[in-house]
Amino acid sequence: MTIAFLGIDLAKNVFALHGVDATGRACLVRPSVRRDQLLESVAKLPPCTIGMEACSGAHHWARQFADFGHTVRLMAPKFVAPYRMSGRRGKNDAADAAAICEAVQRPAMRFVPIKSELSQCRLAIHTVRQGWVKARTATINRLRGLMSEFGIVLPLKAQTVRRLAAEQAETLPHWARTACMDLLDELRRLDERVAAYDEHIQVMACADDRSRRLMQMPGIGATTASALLASIGHGHDFANGRQLAAWLGLVPGQYSSGGKQRLGRITKAGDSYLRTLLILGARATLAAATKKKDRLSRWAVALSERRGYWKAVVAVAAKNARMAWAMLAKGEDFKPVTT
Repeated sequence: MTIAFLGIDLAKNVFALHGVDATGRACLVRPSVRRDQLLESVAKLPPCTIGMEACSGAHHWARQFADFGHTVRLMAPKFVAPYRMSGRRGKNDAADAAAICEAVQRPAMRFVPIKSELSQCRLAIHTVRQGWVKARTATINRLRGLMSEFGIVLPLKAQTVRRLAAEQAETLPHWARTACMDLLDELRRLDERVAAYDEHIQVMACADDRSRRLMQMPGIGATTASALLASIGHGHDFANGRQLAAWLGLVPGQYSSGGKQRLGRITKAGDSYLRTLLILGARATLAAATKKKDRLSRWAVALSERRGYWKAVVAVAAKNARMAWAMLAKGEDFKPVTT
C-alpha cells in the first residue's frame, strides 16, 4: 500500500507517525520514533502529503521533508484538536498523529505558510527585541512600585519616570536608594539593547526592495514592513487581501443564525504581534489624517466621526493589511489616491 497522507506529532525527542493510503486505511503506525531516526524514516517514504502542527521546530522539519519531494502542510493546533476528540478516547502521541493525519486531508483546512530560514532569522530579531521591550516595561513598573512604597508616586509616562526617578532617588534611605539606582542602570542598559535592535530592523527593512515599497504606505514603518515580509513573504498563501486581514484577526466575528447577520468584535486570530504593529500604525495614520486632504485621510476621519475612534483604527489597520498584500503579491509600489 502507498502512503498518501502522513501525520507527524512533533516533540523534543520522541515523535509519532500515522500514515494512511488514498482510501483512508492506516498503513503506517509508528507511535515512537526517536529524533535521530525521524529524517531517515521520512526519507524512505514515497512522496506524500505530510501534515504537522505549527509548533516549535515545525518550519525546520517542513523544509527538511520538502527536500525529499514531500508536500508539507502546517496547521494551527486549535484546528487539529477537534479531530483528536472525534471518535477517540484520551490524548497521547499516537492519537495526536492520527488526528493530524485526518485533519490534513480536509479540503477546507487552513494551513500556515512555511517560513524560510531567512524569514525565521528576521523574526528572531523581532522576537528578541520584544523581549527587551517587555523587560524594560517590567523594570519601569518595578521602579515605580518600589518608590511608591516610600511615598513617591511617579507618572505613567516612561520618559518622565526616567527623569523623576533619578532626581527623587537621592532622597530615599540608603538601601532603597541603592536598589533604585541599580534599576535605573538596568533601564539604561535595556534602552541601549532596544535601540540596537531597532537599528538591526532598520537595516533589514532598507536592504529589501519589498520592505522599502511597504514603507511608502502611511502607518507602516521599518518594524511593520520587516515583520510583514518575514511572516507572509510574497503573500501567495492568501487568495486576496481580505484573507490576510482575516488571518490577522482584523475582521469582526460572526454570530449569524436564522437569516440574521450578527457581527461582533474582531476575532483577534492569527499573529498578535503583526496585528499590534498594524494597529499602532493605524493610530498614527488616523492622528495625521486630520491635517491631510487626500481620499484615504478623508475616509478615515469621516469613519472616526461616524463609528468611533477605535473602530476607525481597526478599519485603517485592515485596509493597510489588504494594501500590503496587494503590493507584495503584485510587486507594485504604493499608489496614493489624492482626489
